[in-house]
Amino acid sequence: MLKKAKRLALLTGCLSLSLACLAYAEEPEHETLVIDLDNPSGVLVHPETGNVYTASRFGVHRYEPKEHKAVFEVSDYASDIYGKGPKYDIGPLGLGLLDKDHIVVGDGSRPDGEELVRVYKLDGKKKSEADAVYTLGPIVKGEATSKGEGNFYGVAVNESAVFVTCNGDDTKGWVAKADILDGKPGELKPFIATKEATGTDAPVAITFNQDGSELVVGQMGEMNVPNDSLLTFYDPASGELKRSLKTELSDIAGLAYSPATGKLYAVDFSWSDTTKGGLFELTVDGETVTATKILSLDKPTSLAFGKEGQLYVTQFGSEPPEGAESPGSLIEIKPGL
Repeated sequence: MLKKAKRLALLTGCLSLSLACLAYAEEPEHETLVIDLDNPSGVLVHPETGNVYTASRFGVHRYEPKEHKAVFEVSDYASDIYGKGPKYDIGPLGLGLLDKDHIVVGDGSRPDGEELVRVYKLDGKKKSEADAVYTLGPIVKGEATSKGEGNFYGVAVNESAVFVTCNGDDTKGWVAKADILDGKPGELKPFIATKEATGTDAPVAITFNQDGSELVVGQMGEMNVPNDSLLTFYDPASGELKRSLKTELSDIAGLAYSPATGKLYAVDFSWSDTTKGGLFELTVDGETVTATKILSLDKPTSLAFGKEGQLYVTQFGSEPPEGAESPGSLIEIKPGL
C-alpha cells in the first residue's frame, strides 16, 4: 500500500447498512468502489469517459470504472479543520466541469478569505495543487463579507457562469459567481446572499434543475439544530429567490437530479445525529417537500449520477475497514433511481 497521502484502496462487494426509515420494501442495489478516502466531500462524473472524480482531504482522485482503478488527479493539497462539535480535516471540496477538458475545484484547505477555486486540465497526468490553469478568488474581507469567503463546498457550472457556495460570513451565506467569457472564467464575486433571502445559514449543496432554468441550493442550516435544512430555487441570471421550502432534513450536503426519471435526490449528513443520515428522494408538491429515505449512509457528503443512471455517493464513514487507514468511501448505487 502507498503512504497516507498517496494511497487509495479498491473494494468490490455489497455495502450492508441498516435502514430505519426506508420507504421501500428493498434497498437499492449498491456496492463500495473505493475505500480509504479521507473525508471525501465532492463527487463528479465525466459525461463522456464515465470517470468518477472525488475530492477528499489530500486532493482529487480519479476512479476509472473500466479498469477498476483509482489514482490521484490532483494531489498535495493543504488541509484545514471544519465543523462544530465533531471537527474534520478537509481539503478540496466541491467539483464541477468547466468543459469536457477542465475540472473546477472548490477549496476548503485554508482560512476564510484565502481559499481559492481552481480549474485544472483533465489530461490523465497527475498534478499538484499549484498546477491550475485558472485560479478564481480569493474573496477577501470587505464590504460584502465581514470575514472573507471560503469553504467552497458546492460547484455548479452552466454556459454562462461558475456558481460556488461559500461558508464565510454567516450573516450573508453567499453563493459566489464567476462569469464565463470565451470559455474562460472571470473574477469570482459574491452573488446571492442566501441567509438574507431565506433566514437560514450555510448554503452547501448546489445544482441546476433539469432544464437549467433554476439554480437549486440546499441550505444546510445550523449543524447542531436538526430538521432545519431548506430546499431553495433561484433565477441563475438575476439571483432572485423563487421558492424556499422546508424539508425536515438536518444538513443537506448534496443534491442531484436523476437523468432517467427527473427525480431529485439529496444526501443528509445529519450532523447532530449521524445515525439518521442517508440518501433521500425529495418530492416537491407546491410548497411541500416530502423527503423519503432511500438508503442509510454514514455521514454522506455528495452525490452525482453517471450517464447509465448509476448514482455515486461519497461518505465520511466512522471506522476504517480492514486494510485501510481512513473510513471514507465512494459508493455506487445501481441504475433505477
